Formats: sequence, structure tokens, C-alpha cells
Amino acid sequence: MPTFIQTPDAPTPIAHYSQAVVHQGTVYLAGQIGLNPSSGQLEQSSLEAEVEQALKNCAAVLEAAGSSPNQVCHVTIYLIDMNHFETMDAAYAAFFGTHKPARAAIAVAALPKQARVEFSMTAAVD
Repeated sequence: MPTFIQTPDAPTPIAHYSQAVVHQGTVYLAGQIGLNPSSGQLEQSSLEAEVEQALKNCAAVLEAAGSSPNQVCHVTIYLIDMNHFETMDAAYAAFFGTHKPARAAIAVAALPKQARVEFSMTAAVD
């Protein structure tokens, strides 16, 4: 049976979904944007800060699921503007370090809460 993950260290879902689902040794993260889990507000001071907050949210959900960034196998990145790719990629590289999951970056028309970036991940669970 799947296990549904909910942690207060990441934003409460803004619609009808779980932060993540663990099934048969794999965790499937729902998309995370740069919402501050305490305030529920989007980090808007800079694109880099928004990306970093979204990745912190992913790390919190991974941890709650019994995984970690080093166990991420695939990432899907949604950007509202491909001109943001380099800024996103620099923060992404800092987050993952030498670990390099497979990934896709997709341009989209809009994201929830007027976010500029969203990350979805699949990872192994211990």
C-alpha cells in the first residue's frame, strides 16, 4: 500500500494532493514551489531565493519520506521563462553538489501562486 507523506517542514498542499507518496521503495514528490512553510507566502526577494526555497521544500519532503537529495533519480523542472534557466541551474547545482539526477526542464505558461519555478522529484527510499 502507498504511504502518503505530510510534513510541516514543507508548505501545506494548496489543493487536493499529498506532498509525496512512497510506494515500493520509491518516493514520488508533488511539485514544490518557493512557498515559505511558516508563512505560506511565496519567496519573492529574488529568483535565486525562490529556487532555493523550493529546493528546501523538496529536501524537507524527501527527509520526511525517508530519502534525501542524494537519492533523487529524476527531477522535472517547470519554468515560466527559459531566460531563468541559468539562475535556476546555479542554485540547483549548489543544492545537488556532485549528485546529478536525470532531469527535464519544461517551459510553462504559468504556475500556482505566480511562482516562477516548480520542482517535481522521484527518489529512492532507504
